[in-house]
Amino acid sequence: MNNLPPAGALGGFTAASRQPPLLSERGMAVFDMDSTLIDMECIDTIAASAGCGEQVAAITERAMRGDIDFTQSLKERVSLLKGVHLETLDMIRDEMPVMPGAAELLSTLREHRWRTVLVSGGFTWFADELARRFHFDVVVSNFLEFDDNDRLTGTLGGRIVDAKTKADTLTQLTSQYGLPKSQVMAVGDGANDIPMLQAAGFAVAFMAKPKVREVADYCLDEKNLARLLDVLR
Repeated sequence: MNNLPPAGALGGFTAASRQPPLLSERGMAVFDMDSTLIDMECIDTIAASAGCGEQVAAITERAMRGDIDFTQSLKERVSLLKGVHLETLDMIRDEMPVMPGAAELLSTLREHRWRTVLVSGGFTWFADELARRFHFDVVVSNFLEFDDNDRLTGTLGGRIVDAKTKADTLTQLTSQYGLPKSQVMAVGDGANDIPMLQAAGFAVAFMAKPKVREVADYCLDEKNLARLLDVLR
């Protein structure tokens, strides 16, 4: 039983919440990307440019709710993107909206010697840009393949970053950095984030689906990631 305050209108600690990490101690924060660090689903935006936006967005919504298998849904959605030119991805990347409060949260974490990690079922095209802007220690994401004409082939290259990969990455880095689990925070919004959230010492459901909220220590229902600085002790 804890003595944390109950959830408020914009979210808060859940009934079974564990104590949040100490900002003053070494720690690690692991983030999802789409609809967490950025205020968009990259694959849906690419699909809209390819004329199959509604079809892909519907599959994305079902996958994030946990109604269908994430890996299979990802392959299905990526196949519909075949033929999209890399210039389209460049344009989307350059205009992708960073979630309010993300820059403040990330810079403050780094000032306090925290490791920051981005683990996404999204794509390197966008994750690598966020890594450049915000100096993540580790970035893990999916790789889109292009043909010789700089158009998407509709396939993914290498290992698919799924729910298990997210959780395994968090667990491996916790050990690698010599951190206690209590100093590891994970932030995500979709069903494929659940194993990662369960592997962390403190789980944050951000503007999240119901299944995600069930496993969280804290639910943030405001699009302002800097609010998490009020949560860290």
